[in-house]
Amino acid sequence: MFRVFGDPPSQRSAEDTAFSVARWFSKNGSLVNYYMYHGGTNLARTAASFVTTRYYDEAPIDEFGLERGPKYGHLKDVHKALNLCKRALLWGSTSAQRLNPDVEVRIYEQSGTDVCAAFLTNNHTRLAHTANFKGQDYYLPPRSISILPDCKTVVLNTATILAQHNSRNFVRSSVTNKLDWKMNSEVIPVDLKVTSSTPMELYFLTKDKTDYAWYTTTINLSPRDLSMRKDILPVIRVASLGHAMVAFVNGQFVGSAHGSQIDKSFVLQKSVELKPGINYISLLGTLVGLPDSGAYMEHRFAGPRGVSILGLNTGTLDISENGWGNQVGLIGEHDELFNEDGSKKGKWTDLPKVGKGPPLTWYKAKFDTPEGNDPVAVSMYGMIKGMIWVNGNAIGRYWMSYVSPLGDSTQAEYLIPRSYLKPKENLIVVLEEEPAHPSNITILTVNRDTICSYVSELSPPSVRQWERKDDKFKPVGPEAKVGARLKCPNRKKIDVVDFASYGDPYGACGGFAQGRCSSPVSKQVIEQNCLGKDMCDVPLDKGIFEKNGDPCPEVKKTLAVQVTCR
Repeated sequence: MFRVFGDPPSQRSAEDTAFSVARWFSKNGSLVNYYMYHGGTNLARTAASFVTTRYYDEAPIDEFGLERGPKYGHLKDVHKALNLCKRALLWGSTSAQRLNPDVEVRIYEQSGTDVCAAFLTNNHTRLAHTANFKGQDYYLPPRSISILPDCKTVVLNTATILAQHNSRNFVRSSVTNKLDWKMNSEVIPVDLKVTSSTPMELYFLTKDKTDYAWYTTTINLSPRDLSMRKDILPVIRVASLGHAMVAFVNGQFVGSAHGSQIDKSFVLQKSVELKPGINYISLLGTLVGLPDSGAYMEHRFAGPRGVSILGLNTGTLDISENGWGNQVGLIGEHDELFNEDGSKKGKWTDLPKVGKGPPLTWYKAKFDTPEGNDPVAVSMYGMIKGMIWVNGNAIGRYWMSYVSPLGDSTQAEYLIPRSYLKPKENLIVVLEEEPAHPSNITILTVNRDTICSYVSELSPPSVRQWERKDDKFKPVGPEAKVGARLKCPNRKKIDVVDFASYGDPYGACGGFAQGRCSSPVSKQVIEQNCLGKDMCDVPLDKGIFEKNGDPCPEVKKTLAVQVTCR
């Protein structure tokens, strides 16, 4: 599922995806289409309505082009297991048996030959079952399918992950640890030429050329219109059909408001300081992408629809039909402040030493390309909402202030394709819509160099230990054994063993913890087998880990390992 601003992280598990793929092929399916297998980036303004710049980062290959373990490896194992069954699947006849209300077996076999493949399915979502098939017992975890390419040997269970896990790391670049920012504030228009009696519709006005359009009007107040009490201020109320808005009165920032992907419309209500005489109201309407689906798309509207001033001595003043001027886009956009040539036109100044910069401000800095070949990203912590450019290329919309129900920004890091970068003096330009300070913006490199393995005595040997050769199904080596396999990305070497426990560890990659018992030689065994190598295999062998006795005889042993590659 793609994410929209305001969403918490969501991820379909590797186990659930694997179950669906295996079930599909077990029932005569011939093709599976992954949507999506590679996450992506909505660069520039290509994201649909409220959709984040990062598009489905939870795919088997993430937004940065890195393999997301264990999903990538586990699905690879599923297809390896299916491939071992291909002769039976393509040319065998099929039959099905229900072993109990929750367990079924689907068999593909060629009569008169030993070609046979079976799928044992436990459909119960909470309870494990032991199924007896052809005189042999098979343990089936809840909601899982075991694949038997010879109708005897389990090479994979969809709920049992033997593939490598990993954890993503964002590393601050040592080359770009200090950005020297300059700023250039937008001029707030106050008296644009009146073009319509009411505010114009925002999609029609911008015509997909920009996210931004100004609406201005003036009101003339007498001293009797305003309250004599200084503790009571009038309030501006703007009812908008979407998507977001920043409001100014007499050139001063009043506040902002926005809708959501579910309900685009919103109401901005802020107290304002008005004066006797002419007062200038300036509203910056903002779009966050175009509609992407559904009926009557021609009837989707955005922008202010009703504007009124509350709290005047003369009552509520409706200024919706007061006569409005418009300006499409920002001056900085027209001047192209985001590229090398355009940035030379602006009047750039130093940032304030104390406090935040003014709203609607352009910020620019230079940075050298980060070290290495890992993907590059920019962290936007400290900012509110706006857009990013690097060397004139639009990176996309950022929106740090729109937090998820978990209390954190929906997206904090934004991909910078290395193809956009020069070796040195790269120009980064940020348009910030609200008061903020860019001092916390950092350039990062991205890796998945934290890799892990988690295997149990209850696990079958990995499907990678089986093959079909000369039409015979057999182990790759002398025998198939359960064990941990670790392989560094990009030919890096295992540099540090961060965690190792043979016993009953728990947790996930990046957060393993020891359980009640653990072999004291666990870390030593992993270091002896893996340090300095780009790949290593460690069998789940009692003779290796129980030299000083079994630490907990009553426990089925699990081996959890976490290492760092460099």
